[in-house]
Amino acid sequence: MIKLAGLGKAAAASILISGIVFGTAVRAQEISEEHINAAKQAIGTLGVTDRFDDILPGLAERLKAELIQASPNVQDAITETVDTKALELAPRRADLEREAALTYARAFSLDELKAISAFYGSEAGKKLLKDGPIATRELMKAADIWAAGINRDLNTSSMTELQKVAGADLQPLPANNSNVGGAPGASTVPAPAAPAAKPKP
Repeated sequence: MIKLAGLGKAAAASILISGIVFGTAVRAQEISEEHINAAKQAIGTLGVTDRFDDILPGLAERLKAELIQASPNVQDAITETVDTKALELAPRRADLEREAALTYARAFSLDELKAISAFYGSEAGKKLLKDGPIATRELMKAADIWAAGINRDLNTSSMTELQKVAGADLQPLPANNSNVGGAPGASTVPAPAAPAAKPKP
């Protein structure tokens, strides 16, 4: 299976962003239209540019909020004007889609793009896109629990063994030890008792 199948949406988006930043010097005419169209299809199947749909509306809402805060008496005019200007800019969304296609066309061959579309367009591919992030979150939870147990046992066994060797010279772990999953604090290995104060004569 091609490498992208194991990477998922996040990696696909990373490829897109990296390509936009570092690959804009490559001219569009160096890539065939067939190649670009295959890239567009792959991008559509992956949905990696869907997250960009909210950029323009978000910018418009932010601008309206800033202008209304500064000039509340003309709120209606601000809302109408900014919305109109945002709609005028909406066609430029195609520029980003074109750049995305060029980025993927530079990163993948024509055959690879077709394979990407074929897999992620299949039921298994759709399920991976839909449920992959959920599975990853559950995996990370399991890894955290596992790491906490390993961390606890490593600290406990190491401190117990060191207590035999170092005795009173061994200081307990700080209570706020920041190791993964937490760590046993001073209660694991008691600190040596302080010597009793000598009575005054």
